[in-house]
Formats: sequence, C-alpha cells, structure tokens
Amino acid sequence: MEQRRDTLLWIGLAAASALLALEPLRWLFVSWLDPSYQSYGAVYCIVLFGLVGLSLKSSTPDGPPATTLAFGLFFVAAAIRLAGQVLAINVLSALTLALDVFALAVILQLDRRKFALSPGWLALFFLFALPLGPILQRVAGFPLQMASADLACQMLTPFFGDLICEGTRLRVNGIDVLVDLPCSGASGLLLMVSLWTFVNVWYRPRLLPALVGGLIAVGLSLVGNALRISLLAGGLAVGIDTMEPTLHAAIGLAMLAAAALPFLLVYRPAAKAPRRAPHGTRRIHKALRGPAILLALITALAITNAPRRPVDLSAPVAAVQLPMQLLGERGTPVVLTAAEEYYFTAYGGTAQKMQYGPLGLNIVRTTSPLRHLHSPATCLLGMGYSVRFLGTRFDPLPSSVYEATGPDGRVWNVEVSFVSDDGHRTASVEEAVWSWLNGSSRSWQSVQRITPKSLPHDDRISFERAALAALDL
Repeated sequence: MEQRRDTLLWIGLAAASALLALEPLRWLFVSWLDPSYQSYGAVYCIVLFGLVGLSLKSSTPDGPPATTLAFGLFFVAAAIRLAGQVLAINVLSALTLALDVFALAVILQLDRRKFALSPGWLALFFLFALPLGPILQRVAGFPLQMASADLACQMLTPFFGDLICEGTRLRVNGIDVLVDLPCSGASGLLLMVSLWTFVNVWYRPRLLPALVGGLIAVGLSLVGNALRISLLAGGLAVGIDTMEPTLHAAIGLAMLAAAALPFLLVYRPAAKAPRRAPHGTRRIHKALRGPAILLALITALAITNAPRRPVDLSAPVAAVQLPMQLLGERGTPVVLTAAEEYYFTAYGGTAQKMQYGPLGLNIVRTTSPLRHLHSPATCLLGMGYSVRFLGTRFDPLPSSVYEATGPDGRVWNVEVSFVSDDGHRTASVEEAVWSWLNGSSRSWQSVQRITPKSLPHDDRISFERAALAALDL
C-alpha cells in the first residue's frame, strides 16, 4: 500500500512538472530547429543523455529518494516559471528545465552510482542546450569586443611600432582592422565554459576548486581569442590574406584548441567518491500526499495561464516621416507581416518599411532595444536566407554590411546602422544594447538598407546617401 501511495505521488508530481515544462520544451525545440537562433543545443542534450545512460547502467543504488526534496524543487521551478510567464521572457521560463534535470538526477540517484554524476553540474551543463550564444552576444558582446581588442593591442605592440588602437579599431601598417562582433570571442567563451562544466559533471569537485577552474577557463578563452585577432591583424599587415575563409577558420580552430588543451592538462580537481548515504529519507506524510499532489497541479495550471506583463515594453515612440521619393523613385509602403504586427503591438515600438525602386528601407524605433533590435542575420536566417557578414564601414554612417542569398537564389546587399536620439551612432546592435543597459542612451532606431547585389556600386551609394540625408543622418 505504501509503495502504491509513493507511485501515485510521483505520478502527480510528474504531471504537474510536465505542465510547467510543456511551453519551455516547445520553445527549446524551436530554438534548435530555427536557424535564426544559431543554436547547437541538441548536441549538448545528446551528450547529457549519454552520460545519464552510462551512469544508469553502471550500478543500482539502495534506498528510495526523498520526496520532500522533489517537492521543494518543484516549487522553486514553479516560481521561476511564473516569473518567465509574467515577464514574457522565454529563456527565463526555460531555466525550469535545468531544475527538472537536477530533480531527475536526484530521483535517479546518479551521484550514488558507480559511474557517479553530480546532479548540480549536470543541471548547469543542460543550460548550454539553451540558445545562450545570441543572448551572450547581445548582452555582453560589446564589452567582450573591447576586452579582446585591448588584449590584441598589447600583443601586437612589440611587433608593430605604428600600431594605433582606438576602441575596437586597430590600425596596423596603415591597414584598418575592426574587432567586430564575430571577433568578440563569445562563441569560444561559451565552448570553454561548457567544457569546464562537462569536466565537473563527473569530477564533482568542491566549490572553491571548481571556481578556480572556471576562472582559468575564462582567462584562457579571452587570451586565445586575443591571440587569434593578433594573428589575423598581423597577417593582414604583412600581406597575408587572413580573411580568406579557409585560413580564417583554421586560425580560429587552432586558437580554440590552444586554449582548451592547457585547460584539460591543468584542471584536474580531486574527484569525490560516489555518495554512499542517500540524500535523505524524509518523506511526505501519507495524510498530506493527496493535498500535496492537488496543490502542485493547481499551481502548475495557474502559472501556465497567468497573464503576461512584460516590464521591458517600449514607451510610445513616434514613427519617422519617411520621404515620398528618393532620386526620382516614388516610395511604396510595405505592409508588415502578421507576426511583425503582433510583436510591435505586444511589446511597443514602431516599424516601417518603404521601397524606393531598388532600395528597401526598414526603420525600427524603440526604447527597449534588448527586446526589439537585432542584426539583420537574425530574421534573414529565420526566413531561409544564407547570410554572410562582410564587415563594417564608417562612411557616411557606421554600418554593418551583410550579403544575403535568398531561397530563390537572388543575392542582396544589406546594411544596418543603429542611431540613438542623443546622437550615438554605431554599426553594432550589441553596442546599442550595452549603451541602453548602462543608461546612457534610452531611445534607439535601426536603419536598414537593402539593395540587389547586382545594383552598380555607384547607384547603391547614391540611393543610400539620399536615404540617410532624408532622415537627417
């Protein structure tokens, strides 16, 4: 009878947890399949399942897991899921999945098996299944660019006497090199931190040695990325085309390996023996099990139906007065898609699209750039385009330049600039977001210009200058 009650308790708790996890799981699967997220999270999940499978096969622990701990974790997950639901932040809701992984690892008693795994580190490793790359780039991409540029400048100084360093711009032997977003090192940093977490899953180190290992991983990642930038810039300075795709990729992979191998050789924390004692034998009293299941189910239903009240809505912003014509080409308004209409209605801000002959002009205005602004690659990849970043230019306005090839084979030139109401101009959405986060610039607009790749260069420049002049930029 007691075993039957335990089974019913676990079934009820599993049902309530599944209700909370359903929407985050759907979003997680979408992030794996949607190219705009540029996520490799499925690979991390495959590795995680492999580790769990090896642990389960290694031995069978004695004694049942503690039900009180499982219920405690459920209500912590419920609180996080409620915050994500109300604030309309998908990645916050998805953090509940990491707690679910921790709870499952505890219930399966993975840390008491012959091939023991740490439930805590396993949950942290699962976080890399989320699309952390775009999030890290948007929130911390600009300071990472600045740090990488500063380290690269120090590395290059002994070899190039005429080196000039200005923020993220390096000038070597008269050649201008920009440490733009792909050179921020965000991807390499995530890989190194995930490697550190992976090692900790089975070593199960104590907190202090683990933190020291984390600092080593971060430091090696930053130094490796700065060395990569130095080799790229130094190669260009002496006449080697280090921007050639194969050589560029080879240098990147070599520097990533140069950071990872010393870490694996140096970081060897003392492994803890598998736990012999159970986590706890405290169990919910049989008279409270029914009410506990009912409370968990009601809580899950209430949270999943809670109204959304995001706090990062854009304040009302006036639409830009777009010119009626440019260089004799009359402007034709382009209707926003249903998804775009919904997004700007739900989260504020304005978006306008206008076509002037071969030139497409897209304007987005917002006081919440973290919610609304992104690079063109994000939406173009989601629409099935292949996108290649061509670089950054500064005349007549700082602009990131992309080449986009559509599913129909047509090739487009896409340029975007970000301008704040207080006059801050940048080619990087990460710099715009960073400026907004530290409170220096509150209202931003993105100015995106799209032209066919086949359009003659002089015509493209003429259309662009006319558009920017009409917008007083």
